[in-house]
Amino acid sequence: MFAGNLGEAQSLETIIDAADRLRPVSDIHWVIVGVGRRMEWMRQRVHELDLDTRIHFLGRRPVDAMPRYFAAADILLVTLKSDPAFARTIPSKVQSYLACAKPVIAALDGEGADVVHRSDAGIAVAAEAGAGLAEAVEMMHAMTPEERQAMGERGRRYFEKEFAADMLITKLERWMRETKESGLCES
Repeated sequence: MFAGNLGEAQSLETIIDAADRLRPVSDIHWVIVGVGRRMEWMRQRVHELDLDTRIHFLGRRPVDAMPRYFAAADILLVTLKSDPAFARTIPSKVQSYLACAKPVIAALDGEGADVVHRSDAGIAVAAEAGAGLAEAVEMMHAMTPEERQAMGERGRRYFEKEFAADMLITKLERWMRETKESGLCES
């Protein structure tokens, strides 16, 4: 499942390329939840490639309903274009996915990919790499449900350790105290 904005930054071409490459594997389905300015382009491209039975568009869903959709997914997908600015950030989607205790496949560069690697919650491949994304999906598809569940659980633990609100506030307070104690705040 891919959830979120369907825009330029999301490298939708990468998803379509991977789905096309995995056409022979009949039980792999791509569920797209969300809308955006490239949704119609994506729908048209999926139709042109005759991938309508593999890529399913659910459209916009209420934010409070998303945990149910995430829970129903086998794997959660995040993709971004290759761009230095994107490589320096961690998409909030990555944190949301980790919090849901589901395995993650990420086709992105930099910090977001590093989080997926460090958490051992999924597989990260280079941004805009359709072949790499297809390979990652095949690898995840070959795993047992228990192996995928263990990945998701590792992601949840990583989220709680690194991103939970209380932990972030504690870290911020510690950094502020250390900065003050080091004399860096005094003029």
